[in-house]
Amino acid sequence: MGQIGEFKDVGLFVGVLASSEELLNEALTSLTNTYGPLCEQSSVTPFTYTDYYNEEMGTQPYRCYLFFDKRVDPSALAAIKISTNDIEEHFTVDGKRRVNIDPGLLSLSNLVLATTKNRAHRIALCAGIYAELTLIYYNHSYQSLPWTYADYKSEEVVKLLNQWRSHLKRSGE
Repeated sequence: MGQIGEFKDVGLFVGVLASSEELLNEALTSLTNTYGPLCEQSSVTPFTYTDYYNEEMGTQPYRCYLFFDKRVDPSALAAIKISTNDIEEHFTVDGKRRVNIDPGLLSLSNLVLATTKNRAHRIALCAGIYAELTLIYYNHSYQSLPWTYADYKSEEVVKLLNQWRSHLKRSGE
């Protein structure tokens, strides 16, 4: 029989979309107030991978990715998603989100995102929150899966995550 042990803390990762750079900065402030300082942040760019969010946000959103100094217990992912949903709600206007926050766990072996939408490849955690294995680390890089969103499998995001993985490795994740 296997021995039950403690989970090893992993990196806290967040992808943020916002309808303006100003709202993006406000969301970043809320996130750092909640989860502490950032280890790294990507540049802010227009989100051009899909127009899925354009109508709800009233415009083409801006995107950035955050990697926090704080390491988290992976079993906290559902609670983190519930917390980030509360932050999203703060920015909602007339029932439409102006900020979308996708929290996840970055480890040496994968990137797991939290979501409220059930699909065949997602695992129920608790309180209506699911975990999605979005990328796996294989052959010296993160690799996409058939369901990986276009932005997460893009060359620039994979390169960024590989750099952040190197930081995790140096810090003893």
